[in-house]
Amino acid sequence: MPKITDITLQRSGPAAREIYSALRHRIMLAELMPGTAISEVQLSEQLGVSRTPVREVFRRLADEGLLRIVPQVGTFVAPIQLRAVYDSQFVRETLECRTIVLATANMNVRAADELQDLLTLQKRAIRDNDLERFFDADDRMHTYLIGLGGYPAIWDLIQGVKAQLDRVRYLSLESGDWLNRIFEQHEVIAARVIEADAAGAEAAMREHLQSVFLTIERLAVNKPELFEGHLGQQSSAKSTP
Repeated sequence: MPKITDITLQRSGPAAREIYSALRHRIMLAELMPGTAISEVQLSEQLGVSRTPVREVFRRLADEGLLRIVPQVGTFVAPIQLRAVYDSQFVRETLECRTIVLATANMNVRAADELQDLLTLQKRAIRDNDLERFFDADDRMHTYLIGLGGYPAIWDLIQGVKAQLDRVRYLSLESGDWLNRIFEQHEVIAARVIEADAAGAEAAMREHLQSVFLTIERLAVNKPELFEGHLGQQSSAKSTP
């Protein structure tokens, strides 16, 4: 089992909460790849805690589709579920393409400045080759646009369904060219919103979100062991004009 040596429990709250956050983070960032075995006994020993909070974390992550517990065999990082990826992408596309239209109606100088600041954060992350920082800035931009559309709670709904999609996004960010492509798409989206071009903003957002299909197809062909399910199950929204 990979030794997770950089987890430091603060002991300021429930151990399960800290272990959950740290372990989930490593799975999402593909530091723990699908198929990796994780021992309840070894992890509890590494962290100096009883097996109870570790077992609780394993069950919670299994419920989220991030771990797979096989009785009498062991616990493993679960493969990326293609069906869940397609479902979560459909949710994002449906909600974000609607809210960005509303965002254009609420555009003002302050919002334009905020979007430019968020683009600057992404550009710096690319310069520093900091994938995690770019991923965070990416999410912050989408969160801001949804809030600008007047429905900030929608991001919470999206967060609740996009775990498998985020795993694909992190794997895709390993390519420097892909980072630049995403950034260029964000620049177009921001420009359309700032111009209050509702149709243009919606089209740019749809194209941006649908680009995940190319990533899925490339990764599933090159690294089939990371996935479970079948390609080509995406929603009909892919062909929506």
